[in-house]
Amino acid sequence: MTPVPSLERLIVFTRYPQPGTTKTRLIPALGAAGAADLQRQMTERTIARIQGLQLDRPMTIEIRFAGGSIGKMRHWLGGGLTYRPQGKGDLGIRMQRAFETALAAGVERVVIIGSDCPGLDRAIFDRAFEALAQSDLVLGPASDGGYYLVGLRRSIPALFENIDWGTQRVWQQTIDIANDLGLSIAQLPVLDDIDRPEDLPAWEIICQQDEISPKISAIVPVLNEAATLEQTLQPLPTAANVEIIVVDGGSRDRTREIAENLGSIVLSTEPGRARQMNAGAAVATGDILLFLHGDTQLPVGFEKRVRQCLLTPGTAAGAFELTIDGEDPGLRAIETWVSWRSRFLQLPYGDQALFLRTSQFRNLGGFPQLPIMEDFQLVRQLQRHGKIRILPAAVLTSGRRWQKLGVWKTTAINQLVILGYFLGVPPHRLARWYRQIR
Repeated sequence: MTPVPSLERLIVFTRYPQPGTTKTRLIPALGAAGAADLQRQMTERTIARIQGLQLDRPMTIEIRFAGGSIGKMRHWLGGGLTYRPQGKGDLGIRMQRAFETALAAGVERVVIIGSDCPGLDRAIFDRAFEALAQSDLVLGPASDGGYYLVGLRRSIPALFENIDWGTQRVWQQTIDIANDLGLSIAQLPVLDDIDRPEDLPAWEIICQQDEISPKISAIVPVLNEAATLEQTLQPLPTAANVEIIVVDGGSRDRTREIAENLGSIVLSTEPGRARQMNAGAAVATGDILLFLHGDTQLPVGFEKRVRQCLLTPGTAAGAFELTIDGEDPGLRAIETWVSWRSRFLQLPYGDQALFLRTSQFRNLGGFPQLPIMEDFQLVRQLQRHGKIRILPAAVLTSGRRWQKLGVWKTTAINQLVILGYFLGVPPHRLARWYRQIR
């Protein structure tokens, strides 16, 4: 049975960032390598934004590239996207070809954007697709006289003929042709392209804004964590644009008092880590969710690392390396194993401060309501949506779990639980056995 095509397609025109062949007008200011690196950064930022949009819109994403190859593009931007060469001809011929291919495949609304307009956001994309339900043509004018977005619902080759591409006349020439053809036109806000040295300050402003936003909601499930919670929470209020949500599962010590004194939002639920984390996520106002154990400390500057990680195309989620507090040589072996497992199997656990976009978390339905292995199961779901990236910085977690029963006995217990889960032992039975052993 032939699958029904999506009604909407977003096509990104970009170029493989080979020095000397991309952003050539910026080479006098940045050098060949610097101009290529800027092209790389802007493309990655654009792809990350539209992948977030895809979670809520039934649309397909296509990358039309110049230079490089499909293999190089896939290695650069990830395997979860469709790649097609732009082909020969001027920009108009290449865009018309992209429109014709998409419309012939049954797509009803097609939008093409470039990768060098940092002001593009979700509101612009939503407006573009919604306008195509009523208008023949959607255009997003650029401040340099061109346009950063064009959308059609039928093929109109004349729109791309006799245009002086790369000049300040592109926008007006296109509008004149559209008026001569009697097309209905929807116009989007004017935005800046980054093409010339004088455009670079606009890019610097965007980079500064990205360092502050998006907002991160740090969700900390706790139960009798008074001994460690202050160390966990104390550095967090100094991080930019981060809210702290502590979800207490019925503590009988000073856990709640400590959290409140440090300015955290404090919730109460029935005990159970999955239940507590889902409750925190339900009230979170951040664009990113970071799940942090009550005995685990984040590295300095974690917020910048988290935001940058999720801007990388093809990323579904991320986590940190793990350092365990303690001097036992066996703990160093555990850290090495965790690093290997996380990077090569893409299986970080909850004590590594898992983080992901809020929209992705809600799209998956949150943590499964399991009494154990809830983080393991969520990560396995996330693997189907992109790469789980491990940041080159470590959280510091308490060594008390390993100190209580010994490093190797604790490790053996953990591996037996995982094995039992794979063999189909009911999670409630595994949880009961785990509590009895520990």
